[in-house]
Amino acid sequence: MSSLLLVNGRIHTPADPGATALLVQGDRIAWIGHEGAALAQRDGVERVIDLAGALVTPAFVDAHVHVTATGMNLIGLDLTAARSRDDVIRLAADYCRDLPPGRIVLGHGWDETTWSDPRLPTREDLDAVATGVAMYLTRIDVHSAIASTALLDLLPQITVKPGFASSGILRSDAHHDARGLVLDSIPADQRRHLHGTALASFAAAGIAAVHEMAGPDISSQQDLRELLAGAQDPNLPLVTAYWGELGGADTAVRLGAIGAGGDLFADGSVGSHTAFLSRPYADDPDTVGIGHVTRTQVREHVVECAAAGIQAGFHVIGDAAIDEVVAGMAAAAADIGKDVFRNGRHRLEHVEMPSPEAFERIRDLGITVSVQPSFDELWGGGDRMYAERLGCDRAEGMNPFADFQRAGVPMAFGSDTPVTTFDPWRAVSAAVHHRTTRHRISARGAFTAHTRGGWRAVGVDDAGVLAPGFAAHLAVWDGIDLAVQAADERISRWSTDPRSGTPLLPLVGPDAAPPRNLMTIRSGRIIHDSGRLA
Repeated sequence: MSSLLLVNGRIHTPADPGATALLVQGDRIAWIGHEGAALAQRDGVERVIDLAGALVTPAFVDAHVHVTATGMNLIGLDLTAARSRDDVIRLAADYCRDLPPGRIVLGHGWDETTWSDPRLPTREDLDAVATGVAMYLTRIDVHSAIASTALLDLLPQITVKPGFASSGILRSDAHHDARGLVLDSIPADQRRHLHGTALASFAAAGIAAVHEMAGPDISSQQDLRELLAGAQDPNLPLVTAYWGELGGADTAVRLGAIGAGGDLFADGSVGSHTAFLSRPYADDPDTVGIGHVTRTQVREHVVECAAAGIQAGFHVIGDAAIDEVVAGMAAAAADIGKDVFRNGRHRLEHVEMPSPEAFERIRDLGITVSVQPSFDELWGGGDRMYAERLGCDRAEGMNPFADFQRAGVPMAFGSDTPVTTFDPWRAVSAAVHHRTTRHRISARGAFTAHTRGGWRAVGVDDAGVLAPGFAAHLAVWDGIDLAVQAADERISRWSTDPRSGTPLLPLVGPDAAPPRNLMTIRSGRIIHDSGRLA
């Protein structure tokens, strides 16, 4: 059995906030204590690491990722810096300058809500700077895209789908079909490179496990099979997969997914005007978005998943979509029994604007919410995209993390990468400094949602905490100031009192230096090593 002893550090453990050493045997934490006692643990240990004062915490879990698309974003055309239509065209021209015709170029990240002029490039604009190059450029929310003529020539079937515009703008069904077809066209060796690049980057960020959100509207069965095959490598983060297909329980089981959920679309996104709302958009009074499922379909899907022994779940953002899905889940719970339903740990992704009625049902049914704090950082507040699309009143209700926490709703944090950057400490900071004050939560609550919450969301209860007997998923951090950050000063005062036994966390916020990852350990095995520890 392999063994690893970490000494001379700071161990983030509720058992002993003053602990400085930790022993790993096999894939489990065997002992936590202090330097003097650590001497007695050295016999037979394969490796001893001097932490030199670094902080050891549970490794992060990213509870909502798209691995292939993340790999594309890391090595493809990055459009997140574009601040105008002309910027997109210029970046595309620079990237494609030396490419021969026939190549497929994958780009991501444009967001017209940050531009002074929201006009989008057209396919003719893209054709003019890269003749014959098939460009597929996704919006930051990955719910719409711009396609060049060469790409449309490769995929003529999408030109008759709802959501296709002759300008090359793809939304709704046209975009879903295009995304799946583009991803299917990637050669196997390139796909493996994309997967490996993304997973290694997760590990370098202190992430030991990710939840992959696959499905026919996201990727393909082949993409998921190859991802799960490559993720058998113990030197990479653990990948737990979902297959988002209505009525797809059997397919999910066959593919090795633990649920037929994740990005099973009940609606789209606010930025693309496709989130399903109960009232029209403030900036487009002619639409309430698009709902993709009925409560009857939801009920049948959940019952099917329960019979197969897997989780059910849906992508829900708009209040009308959430109402419809939660009503269907409540009907399923009535069919199979509330206790059976709750034990299934079924989940919802995003859940940005729940109505009071939906919120109560989510709480009562024990539904896990997988949420993305960086959405609020990017689009929240009175002067950003949410307010523009929805009006200030509705925008202020978005992403109610504190309400979920107070109600005891199981909460897991994720990035939805490549929609937002997989930067877990930044996500913790975004939850602590939510743009709507009443939705803020403590750093401890946010950290728990991004660590133990992610494990609990997939049915693992002995991970995400540094304690003997728990799984050894660890991250080591340097360059940090420790503090307690809580919305209530009384909580802060008690938490810093030694009698509380509260382990401290890095100070997070716009003025705080971000922690630097030194090492990531999955199941007792080092999967990222910066080389800065002896």
